[in-house]
Parts: sequence; structure tokens; C-alpha cells
Amino acid sequence: MYYWTNELWRLAYLIIGMGGLGWLIGLPGWGLAAGLALFIAIHIRHLRQLYAWLYQNPHQEPPAGTGVWGDLFDRLYRYQKAQHKAQSRLRDVIRRVQESAEAMRDSVVMLDRRGNLDWWNSAAEYMLGLKSSQDRGQHVTNLLRDPQFIAYFEARDYREPLILASPVRGDLVLQFQLTLFGDDERLILVRDITRLQRLEQMRQDFVANVSHELKTPLTVLVGYLETYSEHAEQLPPRWQRGLQQMQEQTLRMQNLVTDLLLLSRLETDHRTQQTTKIALPGLLESIRRDAETLSDNSHTLRLEIEEPRAIVGAEQEIRSAISNLVFNAVRYTTPGSTVTLRWHPWRTGSAALEVIDDGEGIDPVHIPRLTERFYRVDKGRSTATGGTGLGLAIVKHVLLRHDAHLEIESRLGQGALFRCVFPAARLTQAAGDISQESTPIPDSLRRR
Repeated sequence: MYYWTNELWRLAYLIIGMGGLGWLIGLPGWGLAAGLALFIAIHIRHLRQLYAWLYQNPHQEPPAGTGVWGDLFDRLYRYQKAQHKAQSRLRDVIRRVQESAEAMRDSVVMLDRRGNLDWWNSAAEYMLGLKSSQDRGQHVTNLLRDPQFIAYFEARDYREPLILASPVRGDLVLQFQLTLFGDDERLILVRDITRLQRLEQMRQDFVANVSHELKTPLTVLVGYLETYSEHAEQLPPRWQRGLQQMQEQTLRMQNLVTDLLLLSRLETDHRTQQTTKIALPGLLESIRRDAETLSDNSHTLRLEIEEPRAIVGAEQEIRSAISNLVFNAVRYTTPGSTVTLRWHPWRTGSAALEVIDDGEGIDPVHIPRLTERFYRVDKGRSTATGGTGLGLAIVKHVLLRHDAHLEIESRLGQGALFRCVFPAARLTQAAGDISQESTPIPDSLRRR
């Protein structure tokens, strides 16, 4: 406001001065016109200086000026200095980030909103074979052409990482994790997990080999114990108790070895290639009868069928998974409890198989670890019921092989719900080539 007031006074002085000069020579109108023209010429001169500075030398200091133009040029100069400082700080930050990323052993790749390669560190060149001279600006799927990576990239569901072999080094196993940021841009972090994979493979091989080697001595022990048990009445009572305990423990060891071998087989392949149609009504009814026998009719077992579609997969694996859930519900609930098997439609065209009990429930703190091998909520009770601690791990791997997943909901005193969710791609109409699969769902199985 101060400079505008000065500028108006300057205009007034110029008009009065030039008008007075014109009045002295007898041409007051020309004097006023000359004053206005001089004022306009001064402003045009400053405009030309501003234009030349903006379009020719914007990185240099603004030109000098008088009046309101001097104030404007001063403000532009201060703004320019502030911007230079901010840009310098940003350059320092970017440089430190790039240096930090360069020092990382993991690969870091930045993509723009269209999925084109924008920047990456040296580790990415080693693991992924990227070359800055020719790959910058290329779409990432033009260089990482594995179908699994392309499907993972386009799905935009990056909650779980993707494990693939390196596209340029066959001896490396890589873990890809994508993250969305900014204006729909993406950051790819790639870790070398070759050593972890080898250790996991060694563990699996060790468990499988030991389990396999234990089968023969266990079979011999079971055979002799059965022979001795036939003549148990001839043994002293103290030996009879020992013989019974040995039979119970060898049976438990046999169950453990069987589960370990099954789990090792399931871990070797995360996706089943079998395409058998599995009609759930008959399968669930068979499991329900087995559970009644296990509980000695001390539990109420209900069956609810609300979904007409069948599952495409391996029948024995699906039976094993569902049996584990149902038998656990029977073992870990008190007599008189109700266990419900429910097969019904679920979200987005999928279907869910639920095993629900009204027992004591599970503290939510244990739920994230329930599918770990040998994890037990109550070790004493699990041992008493004869469990191996591998049942839920087997369920998890069977579902993974069928593109499904397990959901667990429970609270203490409110029972437990185990839900197996099968995607629409794994479901088909129950009618098929096999006669037992084309049998309509009986009314007795719809609500039980």
C-alpha cells in the first residue's frame, strides 16, 4: 500500500510539473500529455526488464527498479532466494535417500503412475538385470515378464509378498513386495531370500526323511506290542499297565509321523493340479458320522447345506482338512456341546465351509499362531486328547493348494468359528460325469 501511494504521488507530481511547464509555454494540454507519456514509458521500460529477466535469465537476480517496480523486484528476489534454499534442501534430501538406497543390499525400484521404471539402485541391476542406459522409462512388465509377477502387479493387492526366481540369475530366489505411494506411483522392494529358502528346504527334507525312517521301527514296535497284548493276561499287572501305555504312545507316534509326512508332501507344492469334482453333501455327512463315533454320541453334530456348487480339487485333501477341523471341535469341547458344519455362499461368488462350536472358545491372542506347527493353546489338554499339533497346519496348506484361505473367529466363553473360504474359480456345478456327484442334495442334509 505504501508503494502504491508513492506511485500515485509520483504520477501527480509528474502531471503537475509537466502541466505547469506546458502552461508556461502556452500548451498546457501537451504538457499533461507529455507527463502521462513519460509515466507510461517508465512502466513499459520496467515491464520490458521483467519480461527479459523471466524469459532470458530467470536464474539470475531480478533487475533493479524504482517505485512500485523496485518493491516488486525486491520481493521477487527474496522469493527466488527462498526457492533456491528449498530446492537445495530437497536436493540434499534426495541425494541422501539415493545414497541410502544405493547402500542397501535389497533392490529398490520406483515406478511412475503408469508403471514405467523411474529409478532403481545398484542392487536392482544385479538381481533384476536392469540397465539405466536403456531401461529407464520402460514399463516394468516389459522387463519382468514372469506371468506370476504380471498377475501380482495388475491385481493391485500387495498385502502378501511374491516369491520368484531371479530373471537373470537362476541361483537366486527373490521376494517381491510392492507398495503404493504418491499419485498412484509404486515402489518395489526385492529381497534375496535364497539362504532362507535353502534352510526351509533343508528343514522340510529333514522332517520328511526322519518321518519316513521312523515308520519302519514304529511298525516293528506296534507289531510286537500287539503280539504281547494278546497274552497280556499272563503278565503281571504292573507290566500290563506298562504295555498299555506303550501301545498308546506308539499309536500317538504313528499319528505324528503320518501327519508329518502329509504336511511335508503338502509343502512341496502350493497348488493342487487335481480337478475332481467334490460334492460336499455326501462328504460332510460322512465326516459328521465319523465325528459322532469319535465323540461317542456325546456331542450334537448339525449339518447345514445352503450351497449347491461342488469344489474342484483333491477329495482326500479336502476330507483331511475338514476332518481336522471337525475332530478338533469334538476333542476340545465338553460333552453336550453342539458342533455345526455349514456349507454356504460367501462374498463375491465364493463359498465358505464353516465349523462352529459353542465350547469354551479361544483367546484372540492365540489366533494368529494357531496354524503354526506344534502350536498348542493348552498343551496339557492337547496331549490328553491325543492331538499332534499339526492339524491346523495341514488345514492351512490344503487350503493354499486349493487357492482358499482359513479365517478364525473366537473369544473366550463364546465358542469358535473356523471358516474355509473357496474362491469362485474353485467352484463348479455339482452335476458331473460321476453319478454320485450328480445326485440331488437330500432334504435331510439341508438342515440338520
